[in-house]
Amino acid sequence: MSMNESPAFKKMKEEGKTSKAPLTETFGQWKNLKIVILALVGLTAGQAVVWYTGQFYALFFLTQALKVDGPTANILVAISLLIGTPFFLLFGTLSDKIGRKPIIMAGCLIAALTYFPLFNALTSAANPDLAKAQKDVPVTVVVDPAQCSFQGSPIAREVNFRTSCDIAKRTLAQAAVNYTIVEAPAGTVASIKLGGTEIAALNATLTPDGNSFDAESKASIAAFKKAVAEATKAAGYPPKADPEKINKPLVVGILTLLVIYVTMVYGPIAAMLVEMFPTRIRYTSMSLPYHIGNGWFGGLLPTIAFGMVAQSGNIYNGLWYPIIIASITFVIGMLFVPETKDRDIYAED
Repeated sequence: MSMNESPAFKKMKEEGKTSKAPLTETFGQWKNLKIVILALVGLTAGQAVVWYTGQFYALFFLTQALKVDGPTANILVAISLLIGTPFFLLFGTLSDKIGRKPIIMAGCLIAALTYFPLFNALTSAANPDLAKAQKDVPVTVVVDPAQCSFQGSPIAREVNFRTSCDIAKRTLAQAAVNYTIVEAPAGTVASIKLGGTEIAALNATLTPDGNSFDAESKASIAAFKKAVAEATKAAGYPPKADPEKINKPLVVGILTLLVIYVTMVYGPIAAMLVEMFPTRIRYTSMSLPYHIGNGWFGGLLPTIAFGMVAQSGNIYNGLWYPIIIASITFVIGMLFVPETKDRDIYAED
C-alpha cells in the first residue's frame, strides 16, 4: 500500500496512457495472450519445478524417503541455502551482461539431466544402509493388477485402499521401500517378497457405514505392517538413517548444487518477466504466468511426486515430474521465447 509505482508506470499514468481494461487487453488480445502463454510454458513452469525441487522436494526426500531426522535435514538444507544464496546475485548480474534466457534455459536443462544421478548420490550420502539394501535385497510385490487402485490420489482416504494390492503397495510406500511389481493370475492375494521371505497381504473389510475398517481388518493390517517392518529391517532396510553414517559434507554439497540450479532459473526471472510485457498491462500480464507457474506447477510438485512414487514403487520416480516440466520449458523457451535483456521497459507496446 505504501510502495511507489515504478517510474515507467508513473510516467504513463501522468500522461493518461494506462490501460482502461487491462484484463481484456491482456487475455482478450492474441498478441498479448500468446506472450502470457509463452511466459508460463516457456519460462515460469520450468523455473518453478526447479525451484521447488531444489528447496522443498529435496527436504521432503531427505525426511520421507531417506528417513533422515527432521532437525538434521533442516540444518543441512539451511546450510546449503546459506552457501547458495549469493548465486542469486551472481546469476542476476550475469543476466544483465549475457542475457536472461541463456541462464534460465541452462538451469532447466542441467537440472533435467542431473536430477537422477544427484538424488541417487544423495541416497548414498544420507542413508548408505538404505542404498545398500536397495541394491542387495530387491523387493517385489506379487499382485493381481485388477485389484490395484491409483495410489497417487490426493483426495483418497485410507478406506479407499482396502484390497491386498493396495495395502501391500501402500505399506511399502509409507516405509519408503523401493519395489517392483510382478503380475499374478486373477484373484491372487498380493504378497511381498524380499530375500527368502514372503509375506501375504489381505483384503480388508469395512464397517457397515463404510467409514473405517472393521476391527478384525484393523488388527490384521497392523500385524501385516509389523511383519513387513521386521522383514525389511532384517534384510538391511533401516527404519531411519543412522546419524553417524550421514556424509554431511557430501549431502551439503549435493543440496548446494540443487540450490545453485534454483538461483540460475530464479535470479533472472523477475527482470525477464518485466521486460516481456508492455508497461500498460505489465502487472496483470505477468501475474498469471508467475503465479500459475509457481503456485500450480511448483506448489503441487511434492503431492504429484509422492503420488508417482506410491504408484510406481520407486522412490526416484517422482523426479520425472520436474524433469518433464523443465524439459518442456527448455524446448519451448529455446524455440519461441525471445531474449529481453535490451528491451525498453518504458515502451507502451
